[in-house]
Amino acid sequence: MIIFDKIHKSFDANHVLRGINLTIDRGQSMVIIGGSGSGKSVLIKTVLGLVPPDKGKIFIDNKDMVEVKRDNFLNKFGMLFQGGALFDSMSVWQNVAFRLQRGHLKKSKDEAREIAIEKLRRVGLAPDVADRMPAELSGGMQKRVSLARAIAADPEIIFFDEPTTGLDPIMAGVINDLIREIVVEMGATAMTITHDMTSVNTIADKVAMLHGGVIQWCGNISDMAHSSDPHVEQFIHGYAEGPIETLR
Repeated sequence: MIIFDKIHKSFDANHVLRGINLTIDRGQSMVIIGGSGSGKSVLIKTVLGLVPPDKGKIFIDNKDMVEVKRDNFLNKFGMLFQGGALFDSMSVWQNVAFRLQRGHLKKSKDEAREIAIEKLRRVGLAPDVADRMPAELSGGMQKRVSLARAIAADPEIIFFDEPTTGLDPIMAGVINDLIREIVVEMGATAMTITHDMTSVNTIADKVAMLHGGVIQWCGNISDMAHSSDPHVEQFIHGYAEGPIETLR
């Protein structure tokens, strides 16, 4: 469903991505791990079209992204942003239904509201939340609203950017479980970037370790704990010593 083919990206003298090769199969949940500054966010921005790669190609559903109409691509994906990114001037249901009344979907207000309430139920929120404002909700509820918005248009691909940032361990566990359930239920292809190993173990079918601008290791989640790759071993155990340099 998604193929990164020799992706390079630099910002002046900072060579962030140095030839990324990665394939995400249809219906697969791929989690990309790596330390701060390893290029995870840049990688996800390349596939979203926010940052053009300097070299290499990205294929979505076997089509070169350069040749795909932007609207056609946007129709395929949903996104859960790290900070939630809810519109504070819109009610909860309007946030969830934001896409439904635009582009090719063009749902009526009543239909969009009905779908929004259904998606809110799917993430464990009661219908009476629909007319509240984001500022009236806890951080965990805001994250659920963001997840409901990500799945509102039943996307084929869902991107998750550090989905549990800012949440306490209990709520983080709830969000991880919801993400896993929804991805499996929808049969969607998922790409997640995170440094939270609890998220990795809950969400992932496969894991890719990004370091030094390349994929150092990629394999099934069941193989990660005994991968024998020193980058993976250092990261998952949180060792200070190893090939991943730490600031002192």
